[in-house]
Amino acid sequence: MKKFLQKHQLLRTLVELRGNPRACVYTEPMWGLSMNLCLPYATVYKLALGLSEVQVGIVVSISLFSQMIFAFLSGAIIDKMGRRKSTAVFDFLSWCIPCLIWASSQGFWFFVVAALFNGMLKIPTVSWDCLLIEDAPKDKITQIYSWVIIFGNLSALFAPISSLLVAKLTLAPALRILYINAFVIMTAKILILYRFSTETEVGKMRREATRNMTWIEMLSGYKDALRKIKNSRGTIFAIVISIIVEISAMIGMTFWQVIASRRIGIPDELLPIFPMVRSILSIFLFFTVISRIRQSKLKLPLYGGFLSAIIGYALLISITNTGVWGYVILSVSLVFEALGMAVLSTLRESLVAIHADRTERSRIMALLQTMVMMVSVPFGYIGGLLSDISKILPFVLIIVLSMAGILATAVFYRKSEKAVYLTDK
Repeated sequence: MKKFLQKHQLLRTLVELRGNPRACVYTEPMWGLSMNLCLPYATVYKLALGLSEVQVGIVVSISLFSQMIFAFLSGAIIDKMGRRKSTAVFDFLSWCIPCLIWASSQGFWFFVVAALFNGMLKIPTVSWDCLLIEDAPKDKITQIYSWVIIFGNLSALFAPISSLLVAKLTLAPALRILYINAFVIMTAKILILYRFSTETEVGKMRREATRNMTWIEMLSGYKDALRKIKNSRGTIFAIVISIIVEISAMIGMTFWQVIASRRIGIPDELLPIFPMVRSILSIFLFFTVISRIRQSKLKLPLYGGFLSAIIGYALLISITNTGVWGYVILSVSLVFEALGMAVLSTLRESLVAIHADRTERSRIMALLQTMVMMVSVPFGYIGGLLSDISKILPFVLIIVLSMAGILATAVFYRKSEKAVYLTDK
């Protein structure tokens, strides 16, 4: 067993985790038992309660706008409250409260209010990242993020629960139960993480430094963080990749259910099966492919991730029915989509963690999240309009964005390699 762990770097990383990284990673499977049981039905649940596809897109854009505001405020809030406390408080406000609203929703305005609360998630997104990474060994960052995504994908094992509930109770009543379950499990996750984590060393330092500062003074401190971003090509590249992956993931997650249900014709009770397959594939790929990615050489994995996503979504939009070939092509598309998005999600987080200045991490990540959300806000509405015209158009947009990602990667690494060459000479 010891020899096996020494040979498999990813497994060894999991066993050797200590402190905050261990608390963050080990509680992550609870996400799969809560929100990920609801997500495969989130869009069709809105449609079932009377929302149009354009209204679904509007709700997504409202959520993104809310995320943009809270992303901007997150650095100051996290420095003032600390990583640990802000994670607990705003995880509850951004997930537990919306779960109760979604569970009792009666229409469009309920989803709007829930979206405004849900936008607070950008605060724990930054604080949780800081809690996870700031005391972790820097050479283990990519593997730690791999485990975060693997445990998030473990929800696949519980997807049949959603299918059985929908088949037995129909869509809306089943989703109301699942959202109540998500409220309970997420609350437990928050309490457990708070109990077994501690404030990071950087968090203690930032909290002490900002103790007597006003909110205006703290927000004005973003100028230093912005200057460091502007002077770091790596951080700018990480922002570009984050924007592309964020928009692609948001559109894919929101409108996959629509194309599967309304164009391909997959029955509602079978919808969770395909995300389940995607998640299982992702876990398999993490152990066989992604675990082999070297943190010092990310160019080819980025190319591969974008190309794999392009192939996956190109196959998806070619399917027009649920015949035998339809399911075969859908299965193949899931393999490429799972590989592409798993690689890109991991590398997106790794690029940010690698290039962000350690002492300014919370403020840099706050500005990064703000920029990502600012660009992403219109795309929920755009995706809704495109889907209303044709169910394939949101995925054509993802393909175009992935091509832009390949171009951005080529430009960044060409200039980096040229700089290294000139330095060596």
